[in-house]
Amino acid sequence: MDDRGRGDLGADDRRRPRSVYGVGSDPDVRFSLANERTALAWVRTGLSLVAGGVALTTLAVLADLPALLDVIALIACLSGGALAVSALFGWRRAERALRLDLPLPAPSALPWLVGGVGLLALVLAGYAVFEIGRSL
Repeated sequence: MDDRGRGDLGADDRRRPRSVYGVGSDPDVRFSLANERTALAWVRTGLSLVAGGVALTTLAVLADLPALLDVIALIACLSGGALAVSALFGWRRAERALRLDLPLPAPSALPWLVGGVGLLALVLAGYAVFEIGRSL
């Protein structure tokens, strides 16, 4: 057994994915747990986007609102799913870097998320201005 009571971590290590746990050595557990918390936060953000998309399309159907809101809801749902998948790949890249004692990679999804939120805000603001102008 090693000093952490897990036995020999060599060939008998069965953790998955092997592309992560099959390289380098175990980093300080606090860093791995922080990496996992970050990935879970990205997944939670993706889930929020999906839930917001479902809520928006439900509201659009119930209130007989324009199809534009359904399109925005679809984009939100697809973006949420993509963000969750991106969280997995980001976790993998960071965990491998920790195990190989390399610098942590920059988050790849963050610029896309910020750009998408900014674009969505502009579209919704334009839609609101159009609706206000139409009702006057």
